[in-house]
Amino acid sequence: MDMEALKAWGADTDEGLSRCMGMEAFYLRLAESVKTEEHFAELFTALEEADAPRAFGAAHALKGVLGNLSLTPLYGPMSELCELLRGREDLALSEEEAQVCACLVAGIREAYDTYRAL
Repeated sequence: MDMEALKAWGADTDEGLSRCMGMEAFYLRLAESVKTEEHFAELFTALEEADAPRAFGAAHALKGVLGNLSLTPLYGPMSELCELLRGREDLALSEEEAQVCACLVAGIREAYDTYRAL
């Protein structure tokens, strides 16, 4: 993974790099660690098990990591999913909410798979 690949993928590397005090190697090391971030598996498992509080916790943790690194293609949908899950005790969603949730999760999975291939 390098800065050009991240930019081409859609990350705001200038912003992410500024949060890492301009240290490119540090930024890239953190960005690489996202590929094995355990909260992704936790999120997908919690959603499959309809465990809203656990899914929210994982989404919230990921939102922070992704936002700090400005990994925008993942951060955007993760932020939306986080807000959809906020304060829920269960995943009894309206039909519209369920469609939005399914689209967000599909987008997150696709963006994450693409990211891991960088």
